[in-house]
Amino acid sequence: MNRLREALDFCIRHQTILGYSAVSLLTAASEHIFSSVVFKCPCNSGNMVYGSFFLLVPAFILLLLGYMVNTRIWHQLTGSCSQKKCSASESCAHFCQVLVPVTARALVAPLTWIAVALLGANFYECAASGSSLIERLFCKDKDPGCREKLFKIPCDAELSAQIPGDRLSLQAQSQLIGWFLIAGITTVALISKCVSRCCSSVSYLQHKFQKIYSKEEREVFEIKAKEHAAKLAERNTNCFFTTTDPAPFPTPSKEEWRKISLLCTFDSQEVYYDTIHKHASEKGGQSAKSVEEDKNRTV
Repeated sequence: MNRLREALDFCIRHQTILGYSAVSLLTAASEHIFSSVVFKCPCNSGNMVYGSFFLLVPAFILLLLGYMVNTRIWHQLTGSCSQKKCSASESCAHFCQVLVPVTARALVAPLTWIAVALLGANFYECAASGSSLIERLFCKDKDPGCREKLFKIPCDAELSAQIPGDRLSLQAQSQLIGWFLIAGITTVALISKCVSRCCSSVSYLQHKFQKIYSKEEREVFEIKAKEHAAKLAERNTNCFFTTTDPAPFPTPSKEEWRKISLLCTFDSQEVYYDTIHKHASEKGGQSAKSVEEDKNRTV
C-alpha cells in the first residue's frame, strides 16, 4: 500500500510531464502505424504532394485538436465577443497572454509527429524525391533518366546507389533535419522557461504555492458549484410541484461570473493567486469601506 501511495503521489506531482509524455508516446505510435500500414508512396511525379501531406496535415490536425481540448482557451473566449471593446494594446496583450501558453501546449503532439516522421524518413524521402530542388542537387549534369530513378527511390532503396554524387541520401537528410528540430525545440523550451522564471514578479516557492492554491481552488469550486446548483434545482423543483413563489436565493450576478472568468496574473502591488481570490479580496475591501462610511454618517 505504501508503494502504491508513493506511486500515486509521484503521478500527481508530475502529472503535467507525464501527460505530455503520454501524448508524445501516443503520437509516435500513431505515426509508426501510419507510416507502416497506411502510407504508400506513389513513386511518380505526385511524390512531393503525397509525402508533404502525410508529414504536415496530420500535424496540423493535431494542432487543432490541441486547441479544442484545451479548456483555458474556451475559458477566455467564452463571452469575449459580447464584452465591451478594449483598446488595441490591451486586446493584443490579452491575446498574447492567452494564446502563447495555449499554443505551446498544443504544439506538443504536432511537433512530436513531425520529429518522429523525420527520424523515420519515409514521408520526407517520398516528398523530397519529387522536389525540383532535390532534383537539381542530385541530377545536375546527369543522364535524363536520373529524374525517373529519383521518383522510384522510396519504392526501391537500391536505386539510391545508382545515382552518383557527394550528396547525403534522402534518409540521412531527413534524420538530420529531425535531430535539428528536436534540438531546436528543446533549446527554445529551455530558454523560454528561463526567461519566464527570471522575469517573474514572485519567488519560486510563492509560484509553487500559487499552483497548489489554484488546484485546490478548482476542486473546492467544483464541489461548491454542485452543492449550489443542487440547492437551486431543489428550490425550483419544489416551487413547480407546490405552485408557490420561490424563496429568495443568493447567487452570483452576471458581472461577478464575468470577473472570475478573466485572466489573472501576478501583480507587483497586489498578489492574487486566482480570479476568485482577487474577487473575494476586492469584495471584502468594498464591504469594509461601506462599513467605514456608515460609521462616519452616524457620527
